[in-house]
Amino acid sequence: MEINLISDTVTKPTPEMLSQMMKARVGDDVYKLDGSTNELEAAVADLFGMEAALFFPSGTMANQVAIKLHTQPGEQLICDASSHICNYESGGPAFHSGVSCATIVGDRGRITAEQIKSVYTDCSNIHYPETTLVSLENTTNKGGGACYDMKELVKIKELCDSLELKLHLDGARLWNALVAKQLHPKQFGELFDTISVCFSKGLGAPIGSVLVGSKKDITKAIRLRKLMGGGMRQTGYFAAAALYALKSNVSRLQRDHYRAKQIELILAKQSWIKEVLPVQTNIVVFSLHDRVGPALFLEKLKQKNISISEMGSGLFRIVTHLDYREVMHEYVIESLSNLEL
Repeated sequence: MEINLISDTVTKPTPEMLSQMMKARVGDDVYKLDGSTNELEAAVADLFGMEAALFFPSGTMANQVAIKLHTQPGEQLICDASSHICNYESGGPAFHSGVSCATIVGDRGRITAEQIKSVYTDCSNIHYPETTLVSLENTTNKGGGACYDMKELVKIKELCDSLELKLHLDGARLWNALVAKQLHPKQFGELFDTISVCFSKGLGAPIGSVLVGSKKDITKAIRLRKLMGGGMRQTGYFAAAALYALKSNVSRLQRDHYRAKQIELILAKQSWIKEVLPVQTNIVVFSLHDRVGPALFLEKLKQKNISISEMGSGLFRIVTHLDYREVMHEYVIESLSNLEL
């Protein structure tokens, strides 16, 4: 039994999802003739209470298009220092949009309105880039799946409005935050100018993200997606998978969260653990005591057919997901409980 807890991106479509994919109404999406993709975009836009939506092959492309929508070369966006757009999108803000990132060290990837205000710069000083965009991540990846508090998001929105800044949300795992905090997507649609959401992580679809925003922004995003090579043809097969995931796999995220919490509690009891970040969703981030070699730890897990992520800086990550079954979970709990290092 191979157990892959490297990421929630490792899932494979279920037979039920594959069946829906085979029934997709497909056409040429570049010409907006793909029925299933049009249905998905309309459904997601309605879910968030926003005017329009656009399907993307990846969350990275959706984020990069959003940045380009809201900025001009030479300007600056504000984000957390550990954010995906800054660290894991190949320098996209600089390459695609010609903007710099003013980074803030937040609390497990979550930044505050006060911190944003402290690094904000306007055009009054010619030596500084002008800030035009704030980008947040919810849940936070390197922060161990931490969720923003809604009250802080409201404060950030009010600050952005007062400073005439655009506000984007990298919501790759926003579905997890919605379930964990018992919130409705429209609560986020009311706050953000654009939101990217992913279907190939916790929801188990094979590919795809959607960007939601105003009709004006999404119309422009269609051109920018084409510019970046994201114009696709019969996307309906993937959109049908995302539609199935949206209808069938959101509420079951609670199970992933519960299992991640159990893993956190087991790890916290082990003598070889230095720290485990508090678990809110499906990500467990932890570090080992200095006396324990990372290579030895990973090798011990490999011997038990368990794969996890090494994140650098002494951090490790476990991500629970759709394909992580109860029998696997019981085995992992037992293995971690009895692991000697």
